[in-house]
Order: sequence, then structure tokens, then C-alpha cells
Amino acid sequence: MLIFWEQRLVFLATPKAGSTAVEVSLESLASVSMQRPAPMKHMSATEYHQVLAPWLAAKAGAPFTTVALMREPIGWLRSWYRFRTRDDIEDPDHPMAGKSFDAFAQDYMAAKPPPHADIGSQSAHLCAADGTPRVDRIFRYEEIGSFVHFLEDRLDCAITLSRVNVPPAADVELQPETEAALKRAMAADFRLYDSLA
Repeated sequence: MLIFWEQRLVFLATPKAGSTAVEVSLESLASVSMQRPAPMKHMSATEYHQVLAPWLAAKAGAPFTTVALMREPIGWLRSWYRFRTRDDIEDPDHPMAGKSFDAFAQDYMAAKPPPHADIGSQSAHLCAADGTPRVDRIFRYEEIGSFVHFLEDRLDCAITLSRVNVPPAADVELQPETEAALKRAMAADFRLYDSLA
């Protein structure tokens, strides 16, 4: 999470949607940078509105605009898979050892996902329980240029995002039936993503 005090702007970091690159590139411009621990870095929009937004508005005398990035839902899951598999190379007992992306997707959709696939959802991170977005502006990660232009206008400077925290390449093919099941299981994420202009 990055807080830009003078611009009354807060960047909420959606996990696996480019947040580390944004934070590394813009930390020096921010008044506050919360990168550790993970619950602070990745505070959900609901948590932000419950905990931090009232304090910021009271101290600054005005509410802050919130912005966030969202990744195409299955692309987001692929990023999580690559992230989870990067640590299993030397550990044959690692829960991701030998696990295909298709199997990881099945784990993610389980009624009670195992710890390695218990990663929540982007819509839960960005919306209220009823599915209403709690972020003022959500940008598609795949159209990050629009997000950069928005930031350049608000922060009044040129911005170049670094490529950091990029997981290794992996086979991320899905069986057609698994992809169809994912689209049903991630319906709230797809609705939110499709609503973004």
C-alpha cells in the first residue's frame, strides 16, 4: 500500500497484480509505504475503509481516492501458480512438487482449499461482501498504461514501472472442463473484471 498525502491518493495492493513493481517504482514519491508485513501491504479495500480511511480523512480534512489493479482472473491464478512453484525445486516434499496448473486450479476450487491454494479472490479483496467495489478506480493489469497515465496526472511526474518479483515461466495449460469450472467458480471476479472500463 502506498499513501500519497498531498495528492489524497491511496494505492491498494492487490496480490499478484503488479503491486510490487508499483511500490518499488513509486515508494520514493509516497508519504507512506506499507510493504511489510503482508497483511499491511495487501490490506483489503474493506479493511482500509474500516481501519485506515476514517483516520486519514480526519487528519487530512478530506477523503482519499483509492486506486488498485486487477488481473484477468485466470491469468491471476496462473501468476499465483508460478509464484507457488518457484520454491519447490529443491524440496521433493513441497506441496507444489510435481503439481500441474490444472491440479492447482482444482485445489483452488475445492470446498476447503489446501493451504497452497487458499488464496482468496480479487473480488473479495476489492469489493464489499455484496460485490460492490470499495475502490474508487480499479484498472486492468493488462492495460497498465492507463493506470500509469492516471498516476502521472495525479502525481505530476513521468513514471516508469520496474519489472520485479516476476515468477519463473511454467506450463500453465488447463483442461477445457477445468477452465469452464474456473469461470463458474470465479464468476464474481469475472463480473468485476468485465465491468472495468
